[in-house]
Amino acid sequence: MTAPNPTPIRIISSMATKTLLADLARLFEAQSPEFSVQIESVGGVDAAKRVQAGEAFDCVVLASNAIDSLMQGSKLVPGSRVDLVHSSVAVAVPAGAPCPDIASEEALKQAVLQATSIAYSTGPSGVELLKQFERWGITAQVQDKLVQAQPGIPVGALLAQGQVALGFQQLSEMMGVAGITVLGPLPRAVQVTTTFSGSVSVTSAQAQAVQALLRFWASEATAQIKLRHGLQAA
Repeated sequence: MTAPNPTPIRIISSMATKTLLADLARLFEAQSPEFSVQIESVGGVDAAKRVQAGEAFDCVVLASNAIDSLMQGSKLVPGSRVDLVHSSVAVAVPAGAPCPDIASEEALKQAVLQATSIAYSTGPSGVELLKQFERWGITAQVQDKLVQAQPGIPVGALLAQGQVALGFQQLSEMMGVAGITVLGPLPRAVQVTTTFSGSVSVTSAQAQAVQALLRFWASEATAQIKLRHGLQAA
């Protein structure tokens, strides 16, 4: 039973963990009804900027490097980082479009070169994708075909709307998107894995509750639900 006036725990996260955290929040509330978990999921870059600017949250869930940067900037409680999930990058095309081979690094490279337009995110997967194009030596060839999704806009939405021919983003953000076909993860040789972590904000008055929430979210009890969302337990 929910408490009459549950204490809110306010969390900001990136889009990659939006649907997972919604499910995990319900699980935590079921065992700790004295709390109400309120999650705002936005583009990771925007989330970090808001925390850096001093906006008040109880907990922040972002890519681990962003968490570490905010901690170094004295926005998060030292030592409070808890790794939650590992997230891999997937490739997708609009539903009904031909499905290129991406089973090997060379096949993926050819699919990129042959695509008429390529979408990528503002998050860590997008940064690493551009680095991969540089390693392949094809940056100049694909530069004019690149479309960066705006913060908070999933690559899947651009694919579903027919705005791009090939898209790259975290698998967790591709799953369940109508109007696209997920080809699969990047080949192992070039896979990009991002760890998403949670940390207690220095502005939180509920530090102990947040620590308990993060311990629960990182526990073995949540491993299967993470898999259902295309994520691996950290």
